[in-house]
Parts: sequence; structure tokens; C-alpha cells
Amino acid sequence: MKLTGKVIKYGDNVDTDVIIPARYLNTSDPKELAAHCMEDLDKSFIGRVQNGDIMVAGANFGCGSSREHAPIAIKASGIACVVAKSFARIFYRNAVNTGLPIVEFTGQIDEGDEIEIDFAQGTIVNKTKNNKGNFPPFPEFLQNIIAKGGLLNSLKESK
Repeated sequence: MKLTGKVIKYGDNVDTDVIIPARYLNTSDPKELAAHCMEDLDKSFIGRVQNGDIMVAGANFGCGSSREHAPIAIKASGIACVVAKSFARIFYRNAVNTGLPIVEFTGQIDEGDEIEIDFAQGTIVNKTKNNKGNFPPFPEFLQNIIAKGGLLNSLKESK
């Protein structure tokens, strides 16, 4: 599984309340959630995100309250993967459950860079800066869950 996309970058401690504000939690419609993704942190996000873009952030991404709405909103907005220095544990699990690929990586990636992620090999190639870094590759079972669009879809297909 490989992805290539343009980077939209944020800092440390991006919490679920700015990923999808609580006032929008009365819906589970992915399109409606996507329309409000990141709006309290970056009002320009929804207007500039393109299908296949990759969100990059600092440490502790997805901290705050536990809500599956956050990874659903990110995925529905068109973001193909989130790369961060570290993730809050509950966000990590919710991302896997909803089929949003996430990668912990500490290398230098900047806004607008084009990167390629190879989940099986555990590599990130920054095509803009012409450098390469490594992360622990996804185990096969995680790759399968993400490829099938999340845990529930994966379980339905295994019957």
C-alpha cells in the first residue's frame, strides 16, 4: 500500500475539538463532518484540501475527547493519511477503526511538500526535499483493516 500526496501541516497538540468541533457532533454523516473539519484551527483548510492530500502534525495529535467523528471528518475531507510525531492513543485506535491511515514519523516535512508513503516497507520519501525516512511498517493485519476501509468492513468481509 502506497500513497503520494501534498502536505498540509499543523503543530503539536491538535485536539479532537479543533479537528471537529463539538457543535457538529449531532451528525455522523461523513460529508457533513468533512465540511467542518479543522474549521476552529484553520478556516482555510476545507477550501484548500484536495483529495489525496496528507496531513502532517507534531506531537500528541488527536488528544482531547474520544470521538470517532474526528478521523471520519479527516478522511471524508479527502486526507489520505495523517503523519505525526505521536498520536493520542484513543485517536490512533479510532483512526484504525475508521480506516484512516496514520503514521508516526519524526522527520522534517513542511507545508506543501510532496511525500510518498509506503506502508509495507515503512518508508516516507519527501519528493520535494529529495530525502527518505523510515517508520515501523504496518503489520499485515493493520494494512488489511485500512485497505478495507476500517474494522467493521474488515470483519464483515471475514465472515
